[in-house]
Amino acid sequence: MEGEKQHKAGFVNILGNPNVGKSTLMNALVGEKLSIITSKAQTTRNRILGIVNGEDFQLIFSDTPGILKPGYKLQETMRKTALSVFQDADVLVFVTDVFEKAEPDEQVLKRIKKLKIPLILVLNKIDLADQQKIEILREAWLELFPNAIFIPVSALENFNLKNLLNLIIEQLPSALPFYPKDMLTDKSERFFAAEMIREKILLNYKQEVPYAVEVEIEEFKEEKHITRIRAVIYVERDSQKGIIIGEKGNALKRTGTQARLEMEKFFETKIFLELYVKVRKDWRDNDQALKSFGYH
Repeated sequence: MEGEKQHKAGFVNILGNPNVGKSTLMNALVGEKLSIITSKAQTTRNRILGIVNGEDFQLIFSDTPGILKPGYKLQETMRKTALSVFQDADVLVFVTDVFEKAEPDEQVLKRIKKLKIPLILVLNKIDLADQQKIEILREAWLELFPNAIFIPVSALENFNLKNLLNLIIEQLPSALPFYPKDMLTDKSERFFAAEMIREKILLNYKQEVPYAVEVEIEEFKEEKHITRIRAVIYVERDSQKGIIIGEKGNALKRTGTQARLEMEKFFETKIFLELYVKVRKDWRDNDQALKSFGYH
């Protein structure tokens, strides 16, 4: 009908280096904690879709691993996943922050310069810098990407995110929804349960141990008043298994308690969580192991 608003829909892919706050930004825009967040780099390993619906729009946000130079096969798959954002994006959101120089990865720089879609350049963490620094960074980034739309935000402080959301919606093509309007993400409950356990491991353990961990959900059984979850934490070496378990099992118990409380909040039900630790030698550099864990 004449005067009726056209429906907009599209894939809004988020790209950036580790530690610039991509996952915090997506979670804030989606309004749910879909990507796990820690202060450690390489927290995100998979591509995660977060869907935001309005009366006349559907935004499909895609959070990917940060761009990094791979040191082993898992990181190679993570980089490949990160670069996949160029394949189906209707809008590309490139996230940087006030601590990062305007010196993007060379491969990323070349690909962005060839883009034929809208590019939104988000400068995050502006609550941690003065106006002069923000202006210097704005000029440096726009010199690299003169066609980009620049917007400063603070994802943690929820500053300027409404304007960013409106800006993204303006750039979307006219299209019908790709997913049902009540759908929040493409990932399963098992995926989020595993990610919550992995997040607590990233928070509780130091050095290389958290990066040598993969979590697999063996059982996810929903009952009337409780959900029973059995998970296996895989590590690469026996010494790492000992660290994860801790003296008298205290470290594993702490991780399990924290993960269970997070799950109860997310799934809105009581959770019974069982955790086991197993060794799968050098799984991060093993093609067969990576494939079995869902990395391609």
